[in-house]
Amino acid sequence: MRQRSGGEQYYEPFRYYVRNKNYTLYLIGICVIVFFLQTLIHPFTYYFVLSGSNLYARPWTLVTHIFLHGNMGHLFFNMLFLFFFGPVLERRVGSDKFLFIFLFCGLLGGLGHVLTSPDSAVLGASGALYGVLGTLVILEPDMLIFVYFLPMKITHAVVLLAAFDILMSGSGDMIAHTAHLSGLLGGLLIGRYLKQGSVKKRSF
Repeated sequence: MRQRSGGEQYYEPFRYYVRNKNYTLYLIGICVIVFFLQTLIHPFTYYFVLSGSNLYARPWTLVTHIFLHGNMGHLFFNMLFLFFFGPVLERRVGSDKFLFIFLFCGLLGGLGHVLTSPDSAVLGASGALYGVLGTLVILEPDMLIFVYFLPMKITHAVVLLAAFDILMSGSGDMIAHTAHLSGLLGGLLIGRYLKQGSVKKRSF
């Protein structure tokens, strides 16, 4: 993380990957391997995707659905997001906490989808990624990111993304907007908890 004039921060992910061991690359690797298994083994997705109708019979799908993806584009953009934002949060909170945030918010995203759309299946890491984004917006609110090549503070980007998901909920566009919002909410709450803990430590 470097400092720009005016207090804005930006991040160099490649330098982090060279210098640090991290869980971000492991998660990316798992998602890529799982996608190839989905492609090679026809019933693989069926047994690990999450839906309200199979949750009681297959409770593990609350976690396994996070690592499944619908197509190559879905996988690519989710992993690109994780590649750039995962190391930022992992360095900020530590690898163990980062992994917890990723899995917890992914699970929360799945639950949010099941509760609002019990008859449809959900797969993908988007809920977990929104949790990463939500935690970052609390811990690093001045971080500068690029949205469709436009620079903006992460705070403004999250507001726009949340507004879009709220407006598009129930649209039937095959995107799990409720999972996004549920994961984001989890990340915001975790970020607030971590920030309060950091403030208390500095006050002593």
